[in-house]
Amino acid sequence: MVTTKGVESMKALKPIVFVLVFVVLAACTEKPKPEDTFTSYMKAWESGEYKEMYALLHESAKEGVTEEAFVELYQTSYNEIEVQNLAVTYELPEEEQEYKKEDTPSFDYNVTMESVGGEIDFTHSAQLLYEEGEEENRWAMSWSPSMLFSEMEAGDTVAVETMAPERGGIYDANGNGLAVKGPVQEVGIVPGVMENEEELKNQLAGILGLTVDVIDKKLNQSWVKDDLFVPLAMVADNDQERLDALLSDELPRGIQVNSGQEARVYPLGEAAAHLTGYVGDITAEELEKREGEGYSSTDRIGKSGLELLYEEQLRGIPGAKVYVSKEAEEAEDIVLAEKAVQNGEDVNVTISSDVQQTLYEEMKDTSGSATAVNPTTGEVKGLISAPTYDPNELSLGLGSDGPTINKFTKTYSPGSTFKPITSAIGIEAGTLQPSEALTINGETYSADAGYSVTRVPSAASDTQVDLRDALVRSDNIYFAREIVEIGAEDFLQSAKQFGFHEEIPFSYGIEASQIANGETIGSESLLAATGYGQGEVQISSLHLAMTYTPFVTGGTLLKPTLLVEEETSRAWHEDVMSQETATLVTERLKAVVQDAEGTAYKPIVEGVNLAGKTGSAELKQAGEEDGQEHGWFIAWNTDTNNLLVSMMVEDAQEGSHDVVPKVKNVFQKLR
Repeated sequence: MVTTKGVESMKALKPIVFVLVFVVLAACTEKPKPEDTFTSYMKAWESGEYKEMYALLHESAKEGVTEEAFVELYQTSYNEIEVQNLAVTYELPEEEQEYKKEDTPSFDYNVTMESVGGEIDFTHSAQLLYEEGEEENRWAMSWSPSMLFSEMEAGDTVAVETMAPERGGIYDANGNGLAVKGPVQEVGIVPGVMENEEELKNQLAGILGLTVDVIDKKLNQSWVKDDLFVPLAMVADNDQERLDALLSDELPRGIQVNSGQEARVYPLGEAAAHLTGYVGDITAEELEKREGEGYSSTDRIGKSGLELLYEEQLRGIPGAKVYVSKEAEEAEDIVLAEKAVQNGEDVNVTISSDVQQTLYEEMKDTSGSATAVNPTTGEVKGLISAPTYDPNELSLGLGSDGPTINKFTKTYSPGSTFKPITSAIGIEAGTLQPSEALTINGETYSADAGYSVTRVPSAASDTQVDLRDALVRSDNIYFAREIVEIGAEDFLQSAKQFGFHEEIPFSYGIEASQIANGETIGSESLLAATGYGQGEVQISSLHLAMTYTPFVTGGTLLKPTLLVEEETSRAWHEDVMSQETATLVTERLKAVVQDAEGTAYKPIVEGVNLAGKTGSAELKQAGEEDGQEHGWFIAWNTDTNNLLVSMMVEDAQEGSHDVVPKVKNVFQKLR
């Protein structure tokens, strides 16, 4: 039973239901708009949804291109020119338009994108056609290749032409080349004229330092034909021994040597290998790491040393031209964007080729490191690591055992070369009185704390030992006792003024030096050993050289300088010691070289006045009585104060006595 009230309610609902039905029917019969299709297409384009774009094409357009071909065209074209930041802008009519089925409305759009050749910007029009379907009618896009780029026609492609920059050179302080483009000769094989193939490959492998397998891989490349030259390696024009072997009549036929080529060469070769580093073909890993930086799989890149350190500056910026390659032979290609090549910048360093070569001659048959600096300016004049390698072999594709460890970036126990630092800290602290003698009996000192310190027999020639005696004869006991007087905490704080436990302010990465493994020196016995450069003290040859600059500057620890353009004589730490302390210690370091009892007295070199300190760092393991020794000698020319040399030789049979003649030879040759 329906009450009157209920009937009245139902009557009231009838108009509402009627209105809703009318709205739904109107929506179902609403006509499609070309603006909607156009907008959807442009949004899909910006998003890279190429299948969605294809779905919006008119059937007549689809007859000319398949979905697969359409998607591939967009993807391949954009990947080829490295498109980024694609944006499509347009303006639609403000007032709603009425369209008939036979109309062909068009809307203008503007496309901008970044490419390998620079920005591409073009304006074009999109035309829409009415299309009746079985289920629904719609407006669909007319399409041609000109919508990709307005200059494109059917059959055209988008291409890139790249221009490689010329790599900048690396030059020393006098403008001499350290890494430059130089003449080379390209060595290879012409397969079709080879005689006695196996013999030829074996002989070439020996001359070029390659393996037969490497040669076979080059000969088996897919492009190789009998009459084509297959390059194997390059040989520098000054590599006369190798060139003579290659041009010998004893080699079977098939080899070809092409002159007039140029490539990256290293004039100092082994003498500066770890300093300059070398360039080589970019690897897949390097290419992935540098994605977005404009490198390609055929590029060469700095692998180590200065070549790697200044890669960004040296490499330059490749040029590129993006263009539409016309299918018609008579038609000219159309440039879409072009970026000029920017050649790499030269790098000028403070290194002196003469100093570098002279250091190398003294170090080439050893294992160790050496640094030469100007102690009044901080300019680094030479950096050597031994054993070395030939960067030309690696750069030119010749066989090589590869680069060896760069030891001038590493830290080592400095031995007695550390004693002048202990001296200066003690004098400044007021605990060490230079003229006050300590009584030291015999070769061994037994401390109340339960440890003992031994000094070399030559240091035990006197029982009364002042600072001059201790430095001249390198007395371990003297410095062990003096550092205990300073105290571990105060010594650590003062040592920080010499740059310990902080990053070395030098563009070429050098390991930080340390006084102790942790934040404190763990025991008195370890503190005592620290006083004469043993214990846990670790320092590089470069940093050791810089710790001696306060003796020359009168108290300022200088920053090492590598680039010619950098300001020189810059303070790393100021007031490390007073002028008085610097002069006092320097006079005693002169005696180390000039006094007949001095550890650096022999060999005598006439005409060169030096101040310096020797050191022999013992590397005994726990429980060993004897161990390997590293020999050190650091010295500077006190007449000119323009050259300081710090040298370390590993496993020196006679400790510092093996190193002193080498350093003195450097000064004698360079005076």
